[in-house]
Amino acid sequence: MVSPSSWPNWLARSQRSALQWLLQWWRLVYLGALLALLTLSPSSYQRDKRLALARHLVQNTAPILMGFTLLCALISLVITRIVIVTALSYGLSQYALQVVIRVLVLELIPLTAALFVALRCTIPDGAELAELRARGDLDALQRRGEDPIHLEVLPRVVAGIFSTITLAALSCVVALLVAYLAGYGFTLSGLAGYTRLFGQVFNPAVTLIFVMKTLLFSLAVSLIPMASALYGMSESNTRTSAEMRGLVRMFAVILLVEVLSLVGNYY
Repeated sequence: MVSPSSWPNWLARSQRSALQWLLQWWRLVYLGALLALLTLSPSSYQRDKRLALARHLVQNTAPILMGFTLLCALISLVITRIVIVTALSYGLSQYALQVVIRVLVLELIPLTAALFVALRCTIPDGAELAELRARGDLDALQRRGEDPIHLEVLPRVVAGIFSTITLAALSCVVALLVAYLAGYGFTLSGLAGYTRLFGQVFNPAVTLIFVMKTLLFSLAVSLIPMASALYGMSESNTRTSAEMRGLVRMFAVILLVEVLSLVGNYY
C-alpha cells in the first residue's frame, strides 16, 4: 500500500522506469533500422567485410546444422508415430498427418530452431560483443575512423538470421519427409494424397503467417542479444542484469509472435 506522502516518489520512480523501458525498445528499433540500411548498402560487401560476414555465416550455421537436423528427424519420427497410433485407436487416421504437419512444421520447428540458434549462437555472440565493448575495442575502431556497427554487429546479426532460417527450412523438409515415410512407408503411392494434404494445410494465408513468423523469430534472436550487448551495460551496474533483461525481452518478443501467429492461424 502506497501512503499519500510517498506518492510523489512513487510517481517519479514509475516515470523513470517507463522512460527507461521506452528508451530500451527505441534503441532496439533504431539498431534494427540501421542494420537494415547497412545490409542494403554496397559498402557492406567490400572484400574485407564480405570475408567477415562469410566467416560468421559459416561459424553460426555449419557446426549446428547436422546435429539439429538429426535431432529434428528423431523428434519428428517419435511425434508422428504417437499421433498416428493415437489417431488409429480413435478411428481418426485420416487426420493424423494433417495434425503432424500443423504441430511440427507449422508451430514447433520454427520456434525450436529460433531457440536453438539463440542458445548456441546469438547469445554467445552477444556476450562476445559485450566483451569487446568492455575492453574498449569498439571505441578503438571508432577512433580509427571505422564503424563498429558495420564491422562487428552487422555480421553477427545477419549470421543469426541466416542460421535460423536455414535450420527452420531444412528441418521442415526433413519433418515432412519423416511424416510421409511414417504414414505411407517407402512407396510413392501416397505422394499425390500427401501433396494435396500439405496444400490444404499451407493455404496462402497460413504460408504468409509461417514465413513472417520465421522471419520475426530470426530477427528477435539475432537482434536483441546484440542490442543488449551494445546498450545494456550503460543502463546497469552489472553485466549479468543487462544480459537477463535482454533475455527477457527476447523471450517476450518470441512469445508475442507465437501468440499472434496462433491467433492468425486458428481464429
